Amino acid sequence: MSSHVDERPSGFEEIDRFDGGVGWIAYPEETMKRASHALEIDGEVWVFDPVDAAGIDELFAEFGDVAGVVVMLDRHKRDAAAIANRHDVPVYVPRFFEGVSEELDAPVARFDDELADTGLQAFPVVDNRFWQEVALYNPADGTLIVPETVGAADYFLAGDEELGVHPMLRLNPPREALRNVAPERVLVAHGPGVMAAAARPLEDALAGSRKRTPRLYGEMVRALLPV
Repeated sequence: MSSHVDERPSGFEEIDRFDGGVGWIAYPEETMKRASHALEIDGEVWVFDPVDAAGIDELFAEFGDVAGVVVMLDRHKRDAAAIANRHDVPVYVPRFFEGVSEELDAPVARFDDELADTGLQAFPVVDNRFWQEVALYNPADGTLIVPETVGAADYFLAGDEELGVHPMLRLNPPREALRNVAPERVLVAHGPGVMAAAARPLEDALAGSRKRTPRLYGEMVRALLPV
């Protein structure tokens, strides 16, 4: 099973559909399970950490015209520029991100504690020289998007976790950054999200992260062993 695929796929796997948006995985065979999302806000579509695929513009059109494309992790430039240019909109990047704008071949707009005028609250989750990540929360419907700190691809999950902390953050998860939200749903950029009553799985992932680290690492090692 491949960890990453670069050729533009001929289709995609739809995930995380709800009244206000939808997600997709362009390469379901990837180990990384790179997931992307589109949310409808005030009749417009906002696209988050997208991986492009044939037919994806038709998916956006179900919700409205694209208003902007958002990069939520410094490593998640993915196909943001291509999609933004195709829809003649900017790529939105958190103001505290360094070096990302120069790597995007598209117009860039910066945002601070709110994404444009969408009502989506933005707050840093990780901010250091190696990792810059923002989460977005919609208090109107309880949707939280976390691009990397937590995920649902197999390599994030220990045992029966619905959400798991990234393997590199397991021993020191950023609990404070996510403590003040109680989301109805959590959308992630690796794997399908938790679509109802998501506050408990999120809290469980953060609270049990360190304790379950040996189990996760053991499962990762076993997955690499030849059968």
